[in-house]
Amino acid sequence: MSGSSPAARVQQLFEGRRLTPTQRRIAHSMVRRAGDAPFLSSVELAELAGVSQPSVTRFAVALGFDGYPALRKHLREVAPAGPAEADGEDTYNEYQQAVLGEIENLRHLAELLADPEPVERAGRLLAASRPLLVLGLRAASSQARGFGYFAAKVHPDVRVLDEGGSMLYDRIDAARRAGANALICFALPRHPREVVEALAHARDQGLAVVSVADSAFAPVAAHSDLLIPAAVGTGLAFDTACAPMLLGRVLLEAMCDELPDAQARLEEFDARAAARGLFVE
Repeated sequence: MSGSSPAARVQQLFEGRRLTPTQRRIAHSMVRRAGDAPFLSSVELAELAGVSQPSVTRFAVALGFDGYPALRKHLREVAPAGPAEADGEDTYNEYQQAVLGEIENLRHLAELLADPEPVERAGRLLAASRPLLVLGLRAASSQARGFGYFAAKVHPDVRVLDEGGSMLYDRIDAARRAGANALICFALPRHPREVVEALAHARDQGLAVVSVADSAFAPVAAHSDLLIPAAVGTGLAFDTACAPMLLGRVLLEAMCDELPDAQARLEEFDARAAARGLFVE
């Protein structure tokens, strides 16, 4: 564990635990600010997570500690990173800080991918599903469309669900009747209630759910067979999603590895594109 990042060491405190929505917010805030977490007061952590101070105390007790001071003491032992060093931080403008924040998110993702088993398992599930459903609404719709665009080059039947409404369940049911056995969901804040309900329905219909979410504590976790987290950037007015996008491409690669005719399909597409003059060289 000593070679892992402070965020990874903090997150291990919560793995396998059933957390309430309020507790998930606190846990998510602690992971995102892992370097500062051991030095935050309960009031500061409450403000960071947007919850009450008593909620932080109850959270610590739920984790098995006598109170928040005991949790903070434990954090200082397992994640002794110290408050973030300023080291010229004031010299960066807000745009640069947003980029640096995304670089840190990508570093965390790289550490997570040191164990390739979850991605490889996801690749097997997605490759075997005919058709393959790709779900992403609102902020996550572009992630779903991007994944679906590339997946369709190697997978014989990809169906993108990027619009909600009364027909969403109908499309899930139709895909299930056609033989689908897996769905990949991109879930980003703010999390639409409709996505959580759609995943619950998909699992009721027998579909395995692979989720790419901004946190292991995202609301979709309760309805996912496999969730792989990739943090979003929050330094600008609107969240940035470089890490979820890259994780989507990694999952595409894993899916291609499980499709024996993937390379042949790509070469066939390139030949058709050349014949049509589709791209400007």
